[in-house]
Amino acid sequence: MNSTTRSMIAALIAVGGIAAVTSASAQPRRGDSTYRQELSVCGNNQQDRAACIREAGAARQEAARGGLTSAPDYQRNALARCGLQPPADRADCEARVLGGSGNSRGTVDGSVMGGGVIRESVTTVVMPAPAVMPAPMPAPSRVPSPAIAPVEPMAPAPMEPMPAPMPMPMPTPVR
Repeated sequence: MNSTTRSMIAALIAVGGIAAVTSASAQPRRGDSTYRQELSVCGNNQQDRAACIREAGAARQEAARGGLTSAPDYQRNALARCGLQPPADRADCEARVLGGSGNSRGTVDGSVMGGGVIRESVTTVVMPAPAVMPAPMPAPSRVPSPAIAPVEPMAPAPMEPMPAPMPMPMPTPVR
């Protein structure tokens, strides 16, 4: 092989190496779309903007190393905590987590950034109507019933004005 051929081969290898480096740098890094989404939130939340950008960058680096996993399943975790409740309270706990089911209605209010999430569930319970027992029939007796004298209707009592209701004290605010 002559020196011209060797020079051409070396030049081709160099050009191929440059092309590979250029294409590798042009491809988006793993986690870039997530990083851009996290940066777009910075400044629009209650966190310091510089701290938000640092955390987004740290998460991007950890994702590039493969150290980040998928987001945790918060609902499964909450249902596992309901499993620790006494059996009588477990169904109500699950209704709060799942947002209501059957005759339960659930609401979620607040946010983590605002200080906490409040879950409430309202369960409607329909009580059966009380059984009405018929009045017992008097046993036939041989004693005559006493005579009852007619009663004169009474005149209605004069109406007195009702006293004003007592004012209720204001409840103390809950902090």
